[in-house]
Amino acid sequence: MPVDCRHEWKYELNYADLLVLRQRLKAVLAPDPHAKNGVYRVRSLYFDDPSDRALREKLDGVNRREKFRIRYYDGDTSLIHLEKKIKQAGLGRKRIAPLTAAEARALAEGDTGWMAGYPDDLVRELYAKMRTRLLRPKAVVDYAREPFVYGPGNVRVTLDYDIRTGLGCTDFLNPDCVLVPAGDAPLLLEVKWDAFLPDIVRDVIRLPGRRADAFSKYAQCRIYG
Repeated sequence: MPVDCRHEWKYELNYADLLVLRQRLKAVLAPDPHAKNGVYRVRSLYFDDPSDRALREKLDGVNRREKFRIRYYDGDTSLIHLEKKIKQAGLGRKRIAPLTAAEARALAEGDTGWMAGYPDDLVRELYAKMRTRLLRPKAVVDYAREPFVYGPGNVRVTLDYDIRTGLGCTDFLNPDCVLVPAGDAPLLLEVKWDAFLPDIVRDVIRLPGRRADAFSKYAQCRIYG
């Protein structure tokens, strides 16, 4: 396994599951120090092409797929990342490049002129695919996240809920952007780790009748178009 690849499990939960898991996780794992009062909001802007390739490949379970997004946390536009997520054979890898608020806003508005000679190769890759595959901003995805960490295995466990979408709006830097619930989106447990998942974490996250699935927040937020 390449050193920068990560395993990932996702579970759909109900509210009773979340209450049980929250108490277990607090007892065994450490809260992520970046989360104020144990929770933060994540807001992302996802890109796709005119044929919705990223969406279709996710729904079809294509073995190797990729998607681009811009992301920031808790409304703090001083730290914005362009991210490329790559999935292959059940393993995930992520590349990241920092963006300024002005650059992120330009991208959201479809202005790509500044990207051609950009020093970071991830930005130039997105620029090339916006030119050749016509990638464009497609959907805002916004949700609350409670993150926990465990040192051995570099484990990160999150509880995600209140998933919202901006419908056709891509003005994701606007704090007043109107967001609506993404249909009947479930609550989610996500578990990520490197080479091994410690038994103590396996025991903490185990719930009767729950199995890992391939839920996609981006796909859920595309239910309105």
